[in-house]
Amino acid sequence: MASGILAVLDDIAVLLDDVAVMSKLAVRKTVGILGDDLAVNAEKASGFASSRELPVLWAISKGSILNKLIILPVAFLLSAFLPWVVIVILIIGGIYLSYEGAEKIYEFLFPPLHAKEVLDYTTLSQEEIISFEKKRVKAAVITDFILSVEIVIIALGTVVEESIVTQIIVVSFISVLATVGVYGIVALIVRMDEFGYSLIKRNAKEKSLSNKAGEILINALPKIIRSLTIIGTLALIMVSGGIFVHQLDFFHDFLPSVPSFIIQFFTGLLVGFCSYFLVLFIKKLWNIVKVSKVE
Repeated sequence: MASGILAVLDDIAVLLDDVAVMSKLAVRKTVGILGDDLAVNAEKASGFASSRELPVLWAISKGSILNKLIILPVAFLLSAFLPWVVIVILIIGGIYLSYEGAEKIYEFLFPPLHAKEVLDYTTLSQEEIISFEKKRVKAAVITDFILSVEIVIIALGTVVEESIVTQIIVVSFISVLATVGVYGIVALIVRMDEFGYSLIKRNAKEKSLSNKAGEILINALPKIIRSLTIIGTLALIMVSGGIFVHQLDFFHDFLPSVPSFIIQFFTGLLVGFCSYFLVLFIKKLWNIVKVSKVE
């Protein structure tokens, strides 16, 4: 009896050790998308009235939790019965990631003419404010769904050869981290300016320590969001390039003497801009077809 219990405990210890190792690897593989997820959600949750920032972020968080509850069972079923589909989705996700990264770089170099939609609470009715917020929340939840699929599939790709129990634990841990960790940090970021204002109000002296700290926090908020966007974009390129290099033999064996991170970055960049310009070409072609049909 005692030997049986010890054997079970030994199996549990081995499982936990495997889970810890694979979780570290999965975090390292998904950190780029987590960074992009953080940047996207920090941007989506900003621009509201101070009293509405946390309620809007909570609404997005609930949508994110629902996304994970939909995605995880489907991912585990695919892994159990159609594991090759996971690889296909992983490569498709890599193309999307590289496309997204290339799009952000292109828009940075050639800014779009339309400006970001900003909510002006002074000119809108209560119904219009609620409608606007619902629209922004819906858009954020859809974006979260796409990023969640990528996070889950990449995490699953790191443990696809492990037991189903290890897969469930590791991928579920990454999903919790992607939700609680990301949205928790976003909540702290979007409230930085509010905390800064409260520090300024505590002391009437202009050159007081609390006043300076408050000004630093207020001025740092847009810079942090901008920095996260840049870091997230570069990470998207690296992550997508890593997917192609590790999953496709052509890229894996290409220029073996060059450091892998360079190959990954330029592979992601190349695939990203090829897919981006292909999408632009298809859109222009579709517009021409629509115009010709109208005429």
